[in-house]
Order: sequence, then structure tokens, then C-alpha cells
Amino acid sequence: MADPKQSAPAKVARAARRVLVGVVTRDKMNKTRRAEVGRLVKHARYGKYIKRRTVCYFHDEKNESRMGDTVEIMETRPLSKNKNWRLVRIVKQAPRVDAPIIPAPTA
Repeated sequence: MADPKQSAPAKVARAARRVLVGVVTRDKMNKTRRAEVGRLVKHARYGKYIKRRTVCYFHDEKNESRMGDTVEIMETRPLSKNKNWRLVRIVKQAPRVDAPIIPAPTA
């Protein structure tokens, strides 16, 4: 009879996935959001710090995040042409503004 310890597949250790924190800049797509992750880079010659940004499209299964939210995203397998990230959690929600209802003008 075979030993059960030998028949079980060996667990393969994989590298830790990258986790970034960014701000949602577009939320018009279904289950897809766009976040911008900012960073500071020191200029090679002048030494001044310059703002740079990385745009990441991420998967939001429940459409929870909204524009302006600060989110934590994790790298994952390619889900589409541009989507390589998924939502881990919403770090901070942006204030929600209800748009006023403007009545249609009467002629």
C-alpha cells in the first residue's frame, strides 16, 4: 500500500506578490477600475525629486470602489489585455457627493 505522504503533491513555494496602494481615477467600467500609484523619483543630474505615476487596471468583482477611493491592489495573473491587478481592500473611501436633481425647464 502506498504511503499517503508520498502521494500528496508537493507544495511549490511562490514569490510574494506585489501590493500597491493607489487612488481610483476611473470607475465607469463593469468590474474594472483604474488606479494611479504615485511615487517620487530623484532626478539623475539635478537631484530634485519628481512626481511620477503608474496606471494600473484592477479587477473589482463586486464594483465596491468608487472614484477617489484609496485602494490596496495585488498583482495577479493577466485577466485581460490591461488588467493584471486585483482589489485587496479599500483603504479609505472618498466622500460621496449626491448630485442635486435639477428639474427640466418648462417652455
